[in-house]
Amino acid sequence: MTLPAQRTGVLAKKLGMTRFFDETGQHIPVTVLSLDGCQVTAQRTVEKDGYTALQLGAGAKKPKNTSNGMRGHFAKASVEPKRVVAEFRVDEAALIEVGAEFTADHYVAGQKVDIQGLTVGKGFAGAMKRWNFGGLRATHGVSVSHRSHGSTGNRQDPGRTFPGKKMAGHLGQETVTTLNVTVWKVDVERGLILVKGAVPGHEGSYVKVRDAIKKAAPADVKRPGAFRTAGEAPAQAAAETPAEETSAATTEEGEG
Repeated sequence: MTLPAQRTGVLAKKLGMTRFFDETGQHIPVTVLSLDGCQVTAQRTVEKDGYTALQLGAGAKKPKNTSNGMRGHFAKASVEPKRVVAEFRVDEAALIEVGAEFTADHYVAGQKVDIQGLTVGKGFAGAMKRWNFGGLRATHGVSVSHRSHGSTGNRQDPGRTFPGKKMAGHLGQETVTTLNVTVWKVDVERGLILVKGAVPGHEGSYVKVRDAIKKAAPADVKRPGAFRTAGEAPAQAAAETPAEETSAATTEEGEG
């Protein structure tokens, strides 16, 4: 049995959350992800790099804020400077040419995906918020320190606090991967992917979206992926018709 080639994931921008109602009236909370110009910026091959992968970039970045080295890298790929860059391991059969821009139908409704992002930073937090400790007793001898974590030391032997002890400290800003998130809907025209539930990261952050590793991808997903090649303009037939109708209506009102 030959397994299908491992596809690349995509870089998406988290726009925020909203909700929809399905045909039964069930409330569906969704997170809206935008592809934001996700393009292939480089290929990694076994002959040259020792492994096979695709380097993707997403988001616009001013050239003046881009280092000279990265400016040369993007110029070689003939793409605009990107805000974020990441690599995705793929099979050799799933390599995509440099400059190709991904479209939202890279995923299909109902598909399971894994989403990786940087969690929201919450600064210095106490043990109750950071580790869900119960805190000290509310009465009977406890004064001023109801939310403290209690004793952290040991007896004379070993006479120290072990590394990794759950205590107050920095909370958030950790790389977290949420597995088996369901794709609820895709909007190809606007380049949006809507997934059920929450995903790591704050609004405006970039996340990695890839096919779920614990669930088989649907048979109708596009391989090696859904994308527009470099220089290929997106379909604008649907957008041109309303514009023509608006122009005609404006002309008729002017004549009247």
